[in-house]
Amino acid sequence: MHRYRSHTCGELRASDVGTDVRLSGWLHNRRDLGGILFIDLRDHYGITQLVARPGTAAAEVLDKLTKETVVRVDGKVVSRGAENVNPELATGEIEIEAAEVEVLGAAKQIPFTINADDGVNEERRLEYRFLDLRRERMHRNIMLRSAVIASIRSKMVALGFNEMATPILAATSPEGARDFVVPSRLNPGKFYALPQAPQQFKQLLMISGFDRYFQIAPCFRDEDARADRSPGEFYQLDVEMSFVEQEDVFQPIEKLMTELFEEFGGGRHVTSPFPRIPFRESMLKYGNDKPDLRTSLELVDISDVFEASEFKAFAGKHVRALAVPNTGDQPRKFFDALGDFAVSLGAKGLAWVRVGEGNALTGPIAKFLTEENVKVLTERLGLEPGHAIFFGAGEFDEVSKIMGPVRVEAAKRAGQFEENVFRFAWIVDFPMYEKDEETGKIDFSHNPFSMPQGGLEALETQDPLDVLGWQYDIVCNGIELSSGAIRNHEPEIMFKAFEIAGYSRETVEQEFAGMLRAFEYGAPPHGGIAPGVDRIVMLLADEPNIRETIAFPLNGNAQDLLMGAPTELDESRLRELNLQLRKPVEKAAPKPAEDRPVTDAVHPDAAR
Repeated sequence: MHRYRSHTCGELRASDVGTDVRLSGWLHNRRDLGGILFIDLRDHYGITQLVARPGTAAAEVLDKLTKETVVRVDGKVVSRGAENVNPELATGEIEIEAAEVEVLGAAKQIPFTINADDGVNEERRLEYRFLDLRRERMHRNIMLRSAVIASIRSKMVALGFNEMATPILAATSPEGARDFVVPSRLNPGKFYALPQAPQQFKQLLMISGFDRYFQIAPCFRDEDARADRSPGEFYQLDVEMSFVEQEDVFQPIEKLMTELFEEFGGGRHVTSPFPRIPFRESMLKYGNDKPDLRTSLELVDISDVFEASEFKAFAGKHVRALAVPNTGDQPRKFFDALGDFAVSLGAKGLAWVRVGEGNALTGPIAKFLTEENVKVLTERLGLEPGHAIFFGAGEFDEVSKIMGPVRVEAAKRAGQFEENVFRFAWIVDFPMYEKDEETGKIDFSHNPFSMPQGGLEALETQDPLDVLGWQYDIVCNGIELSSGAIRNHEPEIMFKAFEIAGYSRETVEQEFAGMLRAFEYGAPPHGGIAPGVDRIVMLLADEPNIRETIAFPLNGNAQDLLMGAPTELDESRLRELNLQLRKPVEKAAPKPAEDRPVTDAVHPDAAR
């Protein structure tokens, strides 16, 4: 018999009754019923119940052990009997009569329970992550991640893509986030940057003549944590294709995502095909560029209705309305609760009215609406008795920030929100540029490496804020899963695009020397995308926080509480690296960033 086990803890069945076996695993739980010990023994594969009778050598050893001790147990498989079968366990029809026990790994008293959720805080869990990962939910999430990545690889190869590796030590690049830098011992005073994404390398692979590339790529950004973004390190399915237009990228990726979510989604319905929603339409109808389509409710621009209104709260402002059917008879607390929700987002309040018989309006602001207002609203919003209308007024971005979440919250509270589905969409036609409200400076709004729609002519003849890019995102259930673009592969277009954003020709030549040199030797049209692996698993696992799907994540302050990173270097190591530290003035440690999704600024392909 094998030194440690003849079977795993998830393997034995009723057909094995009478067999002598050897199991090894962790002491998951122990129950003493009148002197008879019942032990749950756990390993990677499952749980098997052991029974130790009073007075036996096995009972004497098992009675003294702490939970999570690793043991080897020899014994005989016996039937539990029909009345004692545990249907929740694959091994629930049998148990092991323990005859001999050997302690393989002693355990101290554990700092939190493994066999139940005791509400321990995240910092403690990360400090003892090796224990936290023993929990059933965490173990399941990590195995889901493994299976998802294996499936992605298989499906990408079947779609004709070739897996290739790109460098980890690279040059710094102005791609919208802070680099993690690595000092060079052999080149004093110079630094490598860990790649924010393999953006330039995968484009160079296309220029080198490879046609369809993919990689499960580690990416590094010195960013604050969010619920849907882990600080420091994340993984993405990095993809690039040659001789393609936008739809050519969409077809294989949409097929991949549909099959992946059908395979691991637990039967939840998946949108197919994905609708294409222009960025500006998304902002107007849904209040953001990652709409949650699990509700069909939409925002409607009614600014023109109140341009000359005497109602000062709306006059001359951007106004959007949300009509919610079958809610007009809701009690006042329904409306007050949504108002409180809007206030929590920064609003001063939330205006609303009810639609009654004959489309008569009642509510706090009904008296301010003229007959003409009511007529236009009825036509524009398709009003019927039983509707409630919620209004947001202010600057466009301000209204979007409030009414986007209000739209989703109202749908949930009104019972008009789908659960247990995956609603995908492509967001397309992103603006190439945006204006900084404080400085007035024109800057890239999404991906600086993308091809502008209309090419060089558009850059030279259009207002920069009207230029659209061949850029696209995949969103699912209100989460951005991926960004991508058809690339700018022509040097003169690239120079002009960066010039508009304030970069001189010399700066572009310096920052992107390798890429520009490659463009001058025959570059094919190409494009790509990079779905975020961490976020995909987070959605499939139905987890609210991305750190629940990563084996060893950093905490909100980008610290590894288990291994103690980041660490200080001693003076001899600093001298070897030709570094001298200038420490900041001591101040209180920053609080972890609030876990809420926000819209990113410029970034290459990635969803963290």
